[in-house]
Amino acid sequence: MKNLYVYSEKGIKINKSLLYRIVAVLCNELDLKIISLEINMLSSEKMIGINKKYLKHNYSTDIITFDYSNERNNLDGEIFISVDDASENCKKYHVTLDNEVLRLVSHGILHMAGYDDVTSAKRKRMKKAEDILVQRLQKLSKRLVKII
Repeated sequence: MKNLYVYSEKGIKINKSLLYRIVAVLCNELDLKIISLEINMLSSEKMIGINKKYLKHNYSTDIITFDYSNERNNLDGEIFISVDDASENCKKYHVTLDNEVLRLVSHGILHMAGYDDVTSAKRKRMKKAEDILVQRLQKLSKRLVKII
């Protein structure tokens, strides 16, 4: 897929060709075009650094999305996913790591597509869209990510 870049920190194995297919389906479902999209899989330690530097929060989080586009249907941005936090979410929500990473990628792309989760109503709308996408792509996400 053109203009999609995937990076993973040492100790995190990501099936890039599978992630490319997932992103292609998400873009097709949401009528999006990728101008430039970077997806980074990293540790909670690295996520703390990013969160502190850019958002002034001194803690880890499962996902941070930076949207550089002013156009709703053109994706230009970066998604940072803490695989450590995703792994903790798996235990909490009783899902697989593949499923949780799929949910986080979908969540980041939905943010870039104009969805927001700052109010209860907006969060509900975004969660509904996220759930639909994850359900549609769940079979595709098997063996997406592994912590080694």
